[in-house]
Amino acid sequence: MQDEGSASCACKGIRRCLKCENVKGKEQLKANEPKAVHQFLYDPETRLAVPRDADSSCFSFPGVFLQEDFISEEEEEELIGTIDRDVWNDSQSGRRKQDFGPKVNFKKQKVRLSSFSGLPAVSRSLVLRMQSEASLEDFRPVEQCNLEYLPQRGSSIDPHLDDSWLWGERLVTVSVLLPRRSLLVLFGEARHRWKHSIRREDIQDRRVCSTFRELSEDFLSGGRHEEMGAKLLDISLSFRGTPV
Repeated sequence: MQDEGSASCACKGIRRCLKCENVKGKEQLKANEPKAVHQFLYDPETRLAVPRDADSSCFSFPGVFLQEDFISEEEEEELIGTIDRDVWNDSQSGRRKQDFGPKVNFKKQKVRLSSFSGLPAVSRSLVLRMQSEASLEDFRPVEQCNLEYLPQRGSSIDPHLDDSWLWGERLVTVSVLLPRRSLLVLFGEARHRWKHSIRREDIQDRRVCSTFRELSEDFLSGGRHEEMGAKLLDISLSFRGTPV
């Protein structure tokens, strides 16, 4: 495992972390701050966005499935230990990452398989358990990205929508440490309309999550890139992967 206090920084452009913002300045951070903020909490039982202030009302928030205690405490400990035995690479905005997936140029829409060896062995049982959920029974991931957030690095991730050229309908995340042992699935409006992010001020302790992505229809049977999709699935589901 790498030293959490490493002095390296991978921020580019407008990205900032605590290691570089004193050099780059904080003007861009202030410019990106929203003018007005209304906070809501997602209620998985009612599937409503519930306001934290009296000036707002609840509203339906479709496209989210949340299962708490998806893994046990013992599994959580084993999982984080296994993840930490692999190399963490510095990423933007104070994050560290481990990628198990193909090299992709989304602007040019090109995929390279050369360094992709599949999902890690530890994820085989996680994927099987995901597939036991009715909404995920046909879920076949071809990419796993482990991300680490630390308060001492000022870790965050800006509001964004995930790519939909290569990646399919469902984004599936398993979180350990914060929030504990949960499974989160984003699809529909929550996947394609609502941006998601993690704010620096919400990281009070170490947070590690694994996000799994499936193929878009263009890479499945009958799609324009089905041959490439078949190769990606064969490699991914061998569960012999190391970080790329």
